[in-house]
Order: sequence, then C-alpha cells, then structure tokens
Amino acid sequence: MKIQYAGPRPMISQKGISFKDGKEDKYVYLMIGIQILKAIDRSFDKNKMYAYDYSTKRVTDTEMMDTILKYEPELEKSIDEKMDSFKEHLDAEIEQVRGRTNLTDLEKSTWVNNLELMEPYRMQRAVNKIYYMHCMHTIAEIIRREQIREIDVPFFEKFWHVLQTIQGEISEGRSSLRTSLKVEKDEDDNLIAKLSVQGW
Repeated sequence: MKIQYAGPRPMISQKGISFKDGKEDKYVYLMIGIQILKAIDRSFDKNKMYAYDYSTKRVTDTEMMDTILKYEPELEKSIDEKMDSFKEHLDAEIEQVRGRTNLTDLEKSTWVNNLELMEPYRMQRAVNKIYYMHCMHTIAEIIRREQIREIDVPFFEKFWHVLQTIQGEISEGRSSLRTSLKVEKDEDDNLIAKLSVQGW
C-alpha cells in the first residue's frame, strides 16, 4: 500500500461510524517528519543543530514514500507482512461481532457492514503509522550518527507531536540519550519548540 491521507480514527459500532477528535492520521505528522529527515541527513560541522526552514516545500506522497524507502529498501515487504497480520485482526474483529449474544441480528449485521466499509480506511491509517514510525526511527539514528544537539521547529501542534515522537525514539533502548523538550521565543519573538539532546 502507498502513503496517502486517510483521516482521524474511526469509532465503529452497530450505531454507526464517527471519528475521534485528537486521533489524527499519522500522515499529517509524516510530512513534517520527512522534511526534518531530509534536512538533517548531512554532515554537520561544529554547529550541530537544526532550525526548521520556513521556506521548506511540501513533499508529495510519492516523495515521502521514496525518501523512507531510500533508507529501508525492504520496508515495503515488511509492511505487506504487517498488513496481512492487521487484516487477520480486522477479520477476527468481525467474527467477534458476529458471535455477540447481546445484539440482535440486525445490530450485528449493521456493525459488520460498518467494519467492512471502513476496512480500507483503517488499513491506510495503519500503513501511514508504520511509515511514520520508521521515519522517526531513521531521524533518531541520524541524530545519533551526527551527534545533533538541537532541533528547533515552529511551535504548532503537529510539529510538537513530531518532536515528542523523536524524543521517545532517542530515549529508548540501550543507547538512549538524555533529552529535553521546551518552548522558547526566537529573536523575532516567534514561539519555537526546541528538542535538546545531551550525552555526547
């Protein structure tokens, strides 16, 4: 499956389909992640910090996928395997609904229809999340390789979310590093989110 926007997390039942506020598709964060990844994958000299360039252009779905696959050429095969497993999970969910004894036949049928209708949507969200997490992992590897000490981005919700995910990736595992995430003002009085990495 390819990268493309799906939408917020669906809430599916016999009563219908709704969408959960605050549970956005990882696709919206992936764009920012790819921009950061492309910008930091270079040799840093003495100034081991990255500040977001406001003139950075949006990247297409194809460019996002090509960028990640450049770092992990076998990822598509791995995603296919993960999606086969996710499909089994969705099928099991349908069987669970069919086996419920507290619902009428009409309620079960409606719920199953809603689940089947939303399957491609949910599969796409899962694909986007896999690509997003692999992008975050690659960013963390480059931060370690280049010993980047700081990443500054605009203080907006999506950028903050991406920095939190990067922070989590850097802080995990045996080679974890100390990090801090804070909000400051730049010289133009704009709010910026700053991820600092210590321990080099």
